[in-house]
Amino acid sequence: MTGSQQRLDDLSPARLTGIRRGIEKESLRALADGGLALTPHPAALGSALTHPHVTTDYSESQLELITGVHAGVEECLAELTQIHQFTYRAMRDAGDEMLWVSSMPCGLPPDETIPIGRYGTSNVGRAKSVYRMGLAHRYGRRMQTISGIHYNWSMPEVSSSQYFALIRNFRRHAFLLLYLLGASPAVCPTFVAGRQHELQTLGEHALYMPHGTSLRMGRLGYQSDAQASLAVSYNGLEGYAASLHEALVKPYPAYEAVGIRNPGGDYNQLATTLLQIENEFYGTIRPKRVIFPGERPLHALRERGVEYVEVRLLDLDPFEPIGITAQSLRLLDVFLLHCLLADSPDDTPAEIAELKNNQHLTAARGRESGLSLLRNGREVKLVDWGLELIDAFGPIARRLDAVHGTQDYTAAVQAARAALGNPDSLASARVLARMASQHGNSFISFTRAQSLQARDALCALPFAPALQARFEAMAAQSLRDQQAIEASDSLPFELYRQQYVSPERLVPRREAAVA
Repeated sequence: MTGSQQRLDDLSPARLTGIRRGIEKESLRALADGGLALTPHPAALGSALTHPHVTTDYSESQLELITGVHAGVEECLAELTQIHQFTYRAMRDAGDEMLWVSSMPCGLPPDETIPIGRYGTSNVGRAKSVYRMGLAHRYGRRMQTISGIHYNWSMPEVSSSQYFALIRNFRRHAFLLLYLLGASPAVCPTFVAGRQHELQTLGEHALYMPHGTSLRMGRLGYQSDAQASLAVSYNGLEGYAASLHEALVKPYPAYEAVGIRNPGGDYNQLATTLLQIENEFYGTIRPKRVIFPGERPLHALRERGVEYVEVRLLDLDPFEPIGITAQSLRLLDVFLLHCLLADSPDDTPAEIAELKNNQHLTAARGRESGLSLLRNGREVKLVDWGLELIDAFGPIARRLDAVHGTQDYTAAVQAARAALGNPDSLASARVLARMASQHGNSFISFTRAQSLQARDALCALPFAPALQARFEAMAAQSLRDQQAIEASDSLPFELYRQQYVSPERLVPRREAAVA
């Protein structure tokens, strides 16, 4: 019996049914013609600063819809659907806008006119906007308009070291999720205007990679030359925290040149360090901890350990009104459990370089016949490696089905096996096929049609008056909460900023006391 099988056998039904998940889903607001909506965050949605379920991500035009924590996949998606329904109703009353259903953005205006998120006059609200201004100076605004889905996942009685073992295996095997769930093989030419890229031309109205799966997770997506210099190891909380700590306190010359403020006194960024704050560190998965008000995420991790993981590599599925299916979430549950239970040796600088190479290869060429990735210095075919993993998923899926009284997990793994052998069935291939057959190879035309279809489908669903009233009450409460925060501020913003980014805020209390 393998160690992985023994660990699976040792899991109690209570721990398996104790798995919890939540979703954060980003989407741009787009106009009827497929251009970016430049209007403010719809007032009927409440405060982007304090609403528990509806906020903005980078841009004022980029909604983020957030579920609570759920024991069941269906319950999680039911709440995500309700949040969409309320959001669409509010947008419909404000004008003819829709949520863009692709991860890659709609038609974009010049970079400097993409509006960054605004969160009011409080110190915390201003800091959120200044942070986004910093991202604009560092990476450009277009890169920040890419949207995706984050899947937050936990299981009872998992230690920080076990979560880091999960994370190491997730990074090793992430290529399989990019291959199976990637859905962004093409992009509007406005996204790369003036930038170097390796994309091929697909008619007048699209650029693409013929065998691409997820441009969002490739070289054009959330990438950073500055962050490429970060050698972050996931061999444990202490080493991970030390790597992040250095990036948060060490000045970075290119960002020192930008400065904290411009000559007119407006803020350019929160800090001149390699990372302004923890959220700026890009990755396919993050260790996370719920934080107290005003607490730094790194401090929370060091103080209380890892509470859950945040999976960050999921594209929006443009064929699904809410961007993801129950089958995909069940595959993720099996995948994450496998990552937790399988042996997980420490990572090395050489392996970290391999994994980045594998990510870029799969994102750009994942459906290419015979494509090989690197594993421990040797080439292995993507499909062969994927089949090895799917074989290992079987017992986990059967165990989850047994405790939940379903066949749904096994069906999700069987669907993944079928897709591995039939790349034309993948969402990334279906996007290109639909663009060719119905939209003259236009990315905007295809996504606009899918976005309208999603809007119509969600607006046609029944939405009880009591639900509408509950969401309206939440929106109104969020506005009162924002006003209360603004009224209670007494610290000048510059002092608030200095205190927030100070290195002392990053260390746990016991270390601060020693210092």
